[in-house]
Amino acid sequence: MKFFHSPARVFAAFDEPNLIAHAGLVPVIRLAERCGLSALVAEKVRLAGAKNGAGTAADAKVMSIVGGMVAGADSIDDLDVLRHGGLPKLFGGVRAPSTLGTFLRAFTWGHVRQLESATRAFTCNLAAHTGFVPEGDGVVFVDIDSKVKQVYGPAKQGASFGYTKVRGLHFQIVTVKTGTCAPVIVATRLRKGSAGSGKGAASLLREALVTVRAMGITAQIVVRADSAYFSHKVVAACRQAGARFSLAVAVTKTIRAAIETIPADAWTPIKYTDAIWDDEEKRWISDAEIAEIGLTAFTSKKKAFHTAARLIVRRVKRLNPKTVPAGQSELFGVWRHHAIFTDSVFVLTDAEPMHRDHAAVEQVFADLEDSALAHLPSGTFTANAAWLTLAATAYNLTRAAGHLASVFHARARTGTIRRHLIHVPARIATRARTITLHLPQRWCWEADFIDLWTAVDHRMVT
Repeated sequence: MKFFHSPARVFAAFDEPNLIAHAGLVPVIRLAERCGLSALVAEKVRLAGAKNGAGTAADAKVMSIVGGMVAGADSIDDLDVLRHGGLPKLFGGVRAPSTLGTFLRAFTWGHVRQLESATRAFTCNLAAHTGFVPEGDGVVFVDIDSKVKQVYGPAKQGASFGYTKVRGLHFQIVTVKTGTCAPVIVATRLRKGSAGSGKGAASLLREALVTVRAMGITAQIVVRADSAYFSHKVVAACRQAGARFSLAVAVTKTIRAAIETIPADAWTPIKYTDAIWDDEEKRWISDAEIAEIGLTAFTSKKKAFHTAARLIVRRVKRLNPKTVPAGQSELFGVWRHHAIFTDSVFVLTDAEPMHRDHAAVEQVFADLEDSALAHLPSGTFTANAAWLTLAATAYNLTRAAGHLASVFHARARTGTIRRHLIHVPARIATRARTITLHLPQRWCWEADFIDLWTAVDHRMVT
């Protein structure tokens, strides 16, 4: 690439009132309206008693925050991205960042719960309208996980040091996905930084499973989680909702004793890192092997909580013998063991890699932190809880827009969707009471943008 002109011949001026930087907001906000986000917030979110009018027009304020997040805003000040060029000709009711900050700080925990109810209903509407969570797949995976979001300064309510040894706030998310779609967030919860990963998991999971069924999904649900969520409460929540579970288990004394009873000939090599397929013997040559055995868990709890299921174990050869914990047997000196407690009906060679796909939830964390959740912007805990809820809503809305655009964008990162479909510059032209957005010629993703544009009943110039 080479610049053709000398600096003395190139000028710049911020004086064009009809340009916009994010033309993709037009079909995305239209999609949000068609799926009832504004109406649901107006119906369910009532900030009664809020001072200085902070609770008025909650629907317009939520739409302003979500719209700003879709455009890439990651702080309250960044929400001003909606007030440039010709955007006021396309959208009404956009609030200033200072107004939106006052609105968020007016939230109590009860108001956050109202907002969560509205956004869960909105996610169900999105699913019905766009089909971004297929109803026909044979199995649906619900993944729960948590992450500590680092914050700075002691003024943040609820911020404290947890297991990561950094000051932060600890949030949980629950996602739903199938083998043919990207994860969609169905529940969120913000906790103080010192909260354990599994604290409140059972109640959040119950809400999430209700939402998944409300989407019209009738397929078998498998709940996946890491060892922090291995508890009788989580298992009970799964079984009450008719879901199966696949939970990682820490290798405790009880689990080690169970592993030692597995026969030597029960281990099966699997396709794992650096595995080689032996075509003659029709098997994998691998440093990893899997086996299973029956186990009854939670025997220290009431008999009603005793749970008999499968213990699936993956063992991987140790590369460094110095890492062997003191007092372990020869079996554990040669192998590292990873255990899964599950009641799934899948055969061993399917159930174990299926659980490992739980790692897809980490991509959701990365997407959130690459956009609206780059910060928890307020010093008020409940404002940050509302911000988390709306960040998840913006994520789902962006994901739904990508699904309408193309097969590629249906599974792309939300950052990619923003670059390709949202951050499209346009010039607004008005004629005979019509508005035309003039978009760049030879835009690489023109066909995908057209699919999104027409999916929400807008028309192209012919």
